[in-house]
Amino acid sequence: MSDAPLAERLRPRTIDDVIGQQHLLGPGKPLRVAFESGEPHSMILWGPPGVGKTTLARLMADSFNAEFMALSAVLSGVKDIREAVERAQLLRATRQRRTILFVDEVHRFNKSQQDAFLPHVESGLFTFIGATTENPSFEVNGALLSRASVHVLKSLTEDDLGLLLERACRDELGGLQFTPDARGSLLASADGDGRKLLNNLEIVHRAAQARQASEVDAALLSACLGDALRRFDKGGDAFYDQISALHKSVRGSNPDASLYWFVRMLDGGADPRYLSRRLVRMASEDIGLADPRALRLALDAAETYERLGSPEGELALAEAVIYLACAAKSNAVYNAYNAARAFIAKDKSRPVPEHLRNAPTKLMKELGYGKLYRYAHDEPDAYAADETYLPDGIGQPNWYRPTPRGLEQKIGEKLSYLRELDAAARKGPKK
Repeated sequence: MSDAPLAERLRPRTIDDVIGQQHLLGPGKPLRVAFESGEPHSMILWGPPGVGKTTLARLMADSFNAEFMALSAVLSGVKDIREAVERAQLLRATRQRRTILFVDEVHRFNKSQQDAFLPHVESGLFTFIGATTENPSFEVNGALLSRASVHVLKSLTEDDLGLLLERACRDELGGLQFTPDARGSLLASADGDGRKLLNNLEIVHRAAQARQASEVDAALLSACLGDALRRFDKGGDAFYDQISALHKSVRGSNPDASLYWFVRMLDGGADPRYLSRRLVRMASEDIGLADPRALRLALDAAETYERLGSPEGELALAEAVIYLACAAKSNAVYNAYNAARAFIAKDKSRPVPEHLRNAPTKLMKELGYGKLYRYAHDEPDAYAADETYLPDGIGQPNWYRPTPRGLEQKIGEKLSYLRELDAAARKGPKK
């Protein structure tokens, strides 16, 4: 229909019309084989928005001459599931027609709602196709997941989006043209999402018609879309993939890659305060005592941002990103902390040794609290050699193991020297 959204008007009619997903639809690939087999099977289509999950489910129903029923987990409840089951039962009983039940955003159904599909999937009443933007390993019940194959759909490449743009302009928009800069910006704004590209294109087309323009330049594109040109998804896997890339680039001591992911997230609208918190975490986890200045600098950058706001304060965060990437790296503190937590979690509750206990009262002193404590400042080198500070029964666990990098190299040398003093004290004074 001419008044339908552009994305609907351009929806593929056959699998050969589908743009992208050739790792699934190419010759001999899993979904191509499924379409050609003549027998539909239940599946989960996992991928970002606008890559063809709904389209593939519709095409599968057409390919198998099956009734297509769609539910949205955002809008539907148990009543809608029950009605879909009853309709599928009626179709099978009266018309011997198979049903494909498509559930969009299936991860939004709770466990009991997902469980409601199981007996009907097992009985073959319908073929279940779920679509999700979230990792099904975490969001889809194991029982349902075990009865469906998982196909991972990928974001559309720039070439894919270019083909989609050309098809839309040629078939639906009267040959609308774009300058190279405007074309590149429009494709980038979609960030691999075909539906977003077509929605943005529709807005631009209306504006071009209003101005009687046959070609869209960067100025017209910016006037039409404004903030829609920002390309960041603040939720879901894309968000965590990008913050993971930033963290790993810092850990890998690559300042350019670190700056790229930092600016990429800012450009897309990520909250700088969130990024500043992550930088503080990186300073503790991946740098630690190899360069203690890193933590202070990350905190200073966060405070500077709070004082200046955007965009001035973002430069301080960028400075912290580059410093963290260039700093000496050590996860010794991170490993020591996790090892201590794991030990405490499984160990019994041990009393504090008497010589370490505080003795503020006469009774406590009479009980021997603190009696044998050796005051480190009164000892040679301000170190009480071979003194024990852990509860009885716990040997020296050596959770903290300094790396030979940055300041930790000096820390390691000092600890080695102190261990030598401990060993000498255990042997006793030389005769």
